[in-house]
Amino acid sequence: MTALIEASSPHVMNTYGRLPIAMSHGQGAWVWDVNGRKYLDGLGGIAVNTLGHNHPKLVPALQDQIAKLIHCCNYYHVPGQEALAKKLVEFSGMSNVFFCSTGLEANEAALKLARKFGHDKGIERPEIVVYEKAFHGRSIATLSATGNEKIQKGFGPLVEGFIRVPVNNIDALKKATEGNPNVVAVFFETIQGEGGINAMHLDYLRQVRALCDERDWLMMIDEVQCGMGRTGKWFAHQWAGIVPDVMPLAKGLGSGVPIGAVVAGPKAAAIFQPGNHGTTFGGNPLAMRAGVETIRIMEEDGLLANAAQVGEHLRAALQRELGGLPGVKEIRGQGLMLGIDLDRPCGALTQRAADAGLLLSVTADSVIRLVPPLILTADEADQIVAILAPLVKAFLSESTQ
Repeated sequence: MTALIEASSPHVMNTYGRLPIAMSHGQGAWVWDVNGRKYLDGLGGIAVNTLGHNHPKLVPALQDQIAKLIHCCNYYHVPGQEALAKKLVEFSGMSNVFFCSTGLEANEAALKLARKFGHDKGIERPEIVVYEKAFHGRSIATLSATGNEKIQKGFGPLVEGFIRVPVNNIDALKKATEGNPNVVAVFFETIQGEGGINAMHLDYLRQVRALCDERDWLMMIDEVQCGMGRTGKWFAHQWAGIVPDVMPLAKGLGSGVPIGAVVAGPKAAAIFQPGNHGTTFGGNPLAMRAGVETIRIMEEDGLLANAAQVGEHLRAALQRELGGLPGVKEIRGQGLMLGIDLDRPCGALTQRAADAGLLLSVTADSVIRLVPPLILTADEADQIVAILAPLVKAFLSESTQ
């Protein structure tokens, strides 16, 4: 069957600059569109499809759950919540979990936790430190915490109570907060996703942890995109050997089923009490089963090690093919969260890559982002490079002429 995919739909809100492609089905790290064209999935639904597509262990488990119970509101106990929370607490070294449906919801809950933490200490106007180039969501509060004026434009007035600082500069953080008794938390992504695959240095993470302890602030780490095994550890901040007080999760936790979570340590776990926060769909039995099964399969199949090994193989291959070329500033990231930073806007490469059979995205205008499923093989990583490298070289050549 051949289907014509139009650039826009008369009935769907025009909120995305979509490519003229509609997906039909997938298998492993590959997807097919409605016209039968095959693509290597280097985007993974934007770091969502942890187990790829049509995973033989996940699909039967979800079918089983759908036949039993899809939704149950939070007026009642949901056994899957306890099962998934137990795993997240075990992996994180933290203590309690709140379940929601999206990363935005998880980040919004984190901001509420920080404010109530401040109010409980008698601070009437709590302030939260956030970062340049950060992205935490598109609600009014998370948009205000986000460090991108382009996506904030048109939605003012933004929420007050944020102090913005540059990444990896402990002196700038200290200077921006010096003598301010209203600061209650520091909030950041271990590796910025939408901001261009910018990683916090391990020493900096340890310095921030020490500063939060010294000043009685919450250390809140947004692991929505970089968490759930993507860097080779369950959570990217674990490379620094630290434990946050609050950790929002989403994306890869449910392998495509909408899910979000806020994991809290002892300092934050008891801030919310009945009536302080809630969710309709969060923690439903289907989402919980998806999370439990995703983790089970990741453990059984050694996907953390695979993300680290195949990610390093992919990074090295990209470095070999593109590193040092005029126009290629840096190839950075960790595990299967990689960015190729060019010295010019490169949004045109999303369509060109799709035309060549590879799905990817461009973020921060000039950074090619690769966040494929964690089941990616070394052979598939080589295929990504074989498709992408010639496209980048051709693009740089033509755009300098």
